[in-house]
Amino acid sequence: MKKKREIGKEIQTTGKRKAAIARATLTPGKGQVFINTFSLKQYSPETAKLRIQEPLLLAGDTAKQVDIKIKVTGGGWNGQAEAVRLSIAKALVLLNKDLKKIFLDYDRHLLVADVRRKEPCKPNDSKARAKRQKSYR
Repeated sequence: MKKKREIGKEIQTTGKRKAAIARATLTPGKGQVFINTFSLKQYSPETAKLRIQEPLLLAGDTAKQVDIKIKVTGGGWNGQAEAVRLSIAKALVLLNKDLKKIFLDYDRHLLVADVRRKEPCKPNDSKARAKRQKSYR
């Protein structure tokens, strides 16, 4: 079994968080990261940018040998950041199997998606868990 995949090939992965879906394409390059055609340096808010950088910093030299292009849709800024983070980490693990243990030790959500979703609203009620009030008079 090979530990490392050839860098000459393109790797595609997806990541989901809440309503956000991120599709990452990893190609040989100089370590540039683009999210919806914007560079990671231009990405805001700052907390989301830092969360996205975590798998890149943990990967070290492996991340500097590839370019990553990500398309992300749906959800809010935090869900999008988590989805992007997941898709980047999955792609880097496909490239270098040694990173799997490093990512899992740091944060399990780098490789394992959070499957929780919003509960649907019940008939004749305003929210998923809220019940109609009763007045007995």
